[in-house]
Amino acid sequence: MTRPVPLLLAAIAIALPLSLLAGRVWLDPATTPNAALILGELRLPRSLLALVVGAGLGAAGAAMQGYLRNPLADPGLFGIAPGAALGAVAALWFGYAASAWLLPLFALVGAGGAMALLAAIAGRTGGIALFTLAGLMVASLAGALTALAISLAPNAFAIESIVAWLNGALTDRGWREVWIAAPLVLAGLALLRAAGPALDALTLGEAAARSLGVNPTGLLWLLIAGVGWTVGAVTAVAGIIGFVGLIVPHLVRPLTDGRPSRLIVPSALAGALLVLVADSVVRILPLMVELRLGIALSLLGAPFFLWLLLRMRKGAL
Repeated sequence: MTRPVPLLLAAIAIALPLSLLAGRVWLDPATTPNAALILGELRLPRSLLALVVGAGLGAAGAAMQGYLRNPLADPGLFGIAPGAALGAVAALWFGYAASAWLLPLFALVGAGGAMALLAAIAGRTGGIALFTLAGLMVASLAGALTALAISLAPNAFAIESIVAWLNGALTDRGWREVWIAAPLVLAGLALLRAAGPALDALTLGEAAARSLGVNPTGLLWLLIAGVGWTVGAVTAVAGIIGFVGLIVPHLVRPLTDGRPSRLIVPSALAGALLVLVADSVVRILPLMVELRLGIALSLLGAPFFLWLLLRMRKGAL
């Protein structure tokens, strides 16, 4: 069996220097004026943030699929990303985004509110079915409130800012966003790894997992906190970026033994690599305006999702 972690680390080690050079104008450190300033203040934080964003989404997707025992599960089912988006939209709607720290702060508050609502509805029982329904309800409510905010936006500039932010991007992000997202994503990854053994036991069924000593309520709280911190932090600094948590577990699962605990770290690395490469590609596309990263990954993820559905349908037949 292939060991995916060294392969993915090697791929990231190759892709990261290339991403520092990639852009509408390729950077030559030897001849480009102010090359050190461009690298240190623009290219490097954006590339590091791409790694953080991808790692958080990839690990959250692997944990979600393991918990729900559904290969089509996505972190968006938690409703935490829509909750964070609603918080950011509120900041844009009320004009608080002029302050550099308020928009991500509002987004984190929105993610925290979604986590609290999930915990209040499903946190006591730890049931998978109730948790899934609660996540869908939170996502629907946050989506409806976001649509309401757009329809009642005070001016066209607010609408444009909201729509652009919701599409997701790493444009104009810097060290501030890295320092906001990285600690929360790392903490979330630690919680998701801690949930790994319980997720392995859950593959045998809820009754068998209980007999092996798994506390369903404790596992649910671990996942709410782990996915909440990773997805909430990512959405707070980058907007809505979809399909990463769906795609990367499928790409790395054949390289592992299939156990959820063995999938979380490779999925984090594969997600980091995917977002880093995708962000580098959108920077070099010959377009008048840079393609939003969220749109680019949706254009990639939607056909992948369709292919996955068709493959599962053939397997069922």
